[in-house]
Amino acid sequence: MSEYSLTRLSPSRIVSYPVRTVVTMKASNTTQTTTYVCDECGYHSARWMGFCPQCKRQGALLESIAAPKRSHRAPFGGGPVVSILDRATAPAAARRTVGIGEFDRVVGGGLVPGGVLLVGGEPGVGKSTLLLQVADAIASGGGSALICTAEESTDQIALRAIRVGVEAPSVAVSQIDDVEAIVHLATERRPDLVVVDSIQTVSVDGAQGIVGGTSQVRESAARLIAFAKATATPLVLVGHVTKDGALAGPRTLEHMVDVVLYLEGEIDHGLRFLRSVKNRYGSVNEIGVFEMTKKGLTGVSDPSGLLTEHRTGDQPGSVLFPTVEGRRPMMVEIQALVAPSTGEHPRRAVNGLPSARVHQILGIVERHAGIALSKHEVYVSVMGGVRITEPASDLPVALAVASSVYDVPLGATAAFGELGLTGEVRPVPRSASRLAEVERLGARPLGAHSKADLLVGNLIATMRSSGASALTA
Repeated sequence: MSEYSLTRLSPSRIVSYPVRTVVTMKASNTTQTTTYVCDECGYHSARWMGFCPQCKRQGALLESIAAPKRSHRAPFGGGPVVSILDRATAPAAARRTVGIGEFDRVVGGGLVPGGVLLVGGEPGVGKSTLLLQVADAIASGGGSALICTAEESTDQIALRAIRVGVEAPSVAVSQIDDVEAIVHLATERRPDLVVVDSIQTVSVDGAQGIVGGTSQVRESAARLIAFAKATATPLVLVGHVTKDGALAGPRTLEHMVDVVLYLEGEIDHGLRFLRSVKNRYGSVNEIGVFEMTKKGLTGVSDPSGLLTEHRTGDQPGSVLFPTVEGRRPMMVEIQALVAPSTGEHPRRAVNGLPSARVHQILGIVERHAGIALSKHEVYVSVMGGVRITEPASDLPVALAVASSVYDVPLGATAAFGELGLTGEVRPVPRSASRLAEVERLGARPLGAHSKADLLVGNLIATMRSSGASALTA
C-alpha cells in the first residue's frame, strides 16, 4: 500500500491535497529461478561469476530471483494486428510544440504523443530546472503537466519554481517513488506531459533488486513506457550518469526509450548544451544552447556571437573554428599556449577536445612543420566550455599551436580541416554551412575548400614569414 499527495505549484502559495490510496497486489509465484545479474549491463548468468563476461566489469554478479514467465498466448480468435506500410495511416495527433525554441529544435519540433524521452546529465547541470520550465511552457500553452519526483520534496521544487518564474497553475507536483502509484495518478489526471525525476529512484513493487539496480530500473521504465504508449501521453524520464558520463543503469534503458538527450556544460560556465544522441522522431546529433541565469535556463539564439564576443584576435595562440553540431553551425574559439619546460616529461593539458587527437596533431606539427615540442609544455582549450570531437578541428589546433610558438596573431582567421599523418589538409563535411557562418561573422575562411593540395607545413611556414593575412590571400 502506498500513499501520496499532490502539490499545485503557485508563486504565492503551495496548495497540497491528499489523493486516494493505491493498493498494489503482488502476483503469487509458484516457481522461482535464481540467476546472477551484472548491475552494469544487465547480463544474466545461470551461475555465479566474479566478473561480467559481456561488459568486462570487474566485480561479482549479483544474485537475482526471477519470477516465472507468464503465458502470452492470445485468446481464441485474437492475435496481433498486421498493417501494410503503403496502406498505414499516419497518426492523427501532431507534435505538441513546447514553446522553448532550443528544446523544440533538439527534439525535432515538439513532443510526440506517447513519445518517451530520457534526459541525462551531471548532477547540478540543470536537468530538473529545464524540465520544470518545459512543464511550465506546456501548462502556459493551455495544457497540463505532472512532475513526479522521488529525489526532492515538493517544497524544494516550489522554491525553484518561484526562482525561475513558473506561474502556470496547471503544473502539479507529487513526491512519489512507487511506479504503480505514478501510473494511477497520471491515469486519473490525464496530463499532457509526465516527468519522472528520476528513473533510478523509483521502484516497482514485486521486482527484484534494490532501488536503482538493473532489474528495478528496467522494470520501472517498462511499466512507465507501457503507460505512455497506451495513453498517448508524452513521458520524460530523468536519468543519472556515471563518472564516465554514460547513463547509469542497464544499456537496454536507452534502447527502450524513443529519444535520448544529454544536458552538458561545465559547472563553472554559464552555457549548457542539450544534445540529441537518439531520436526516433527526428534527426540525431542536434544541439540546443542555453545560458544558466537567475531565471533558469534561457535559450541562446546566436551561440556564435556569445562564444566569440570577448575575442580580440590580436593575441597569439587563438583561432576561430566553425564547428557543426547536427545541422547547426557554431563558431568557437580554440586557444593554445606553448611554454618551455624544465622537466623531463613536459605537460600536455587538453580541455574540450579528445586528448589522443591533440597528441596526434602535435606529432604532425613537429614532423611536418619542424616545430620542436618535446621540450615544451602545451595547453589546448576550447573556450566557453564547448566540447568538440569532429576531425575538422585538426587544422585550427595546429595553427593555434604554431601561432603561440612564433608569436604571430591569427586575427579573424577561421580555419577548419582534417590533418592526415602525411601533413595534408583534407576537406571535411558540411563546408558550405561552415563558410556561411564564417561569412556571417565577417571572418576569413581557411581550409581545403579554398586551395588544393594544402600542406600544414607550408601554411605554418607562410604564417611565420608573412603573417596571418597571407594564409587567406
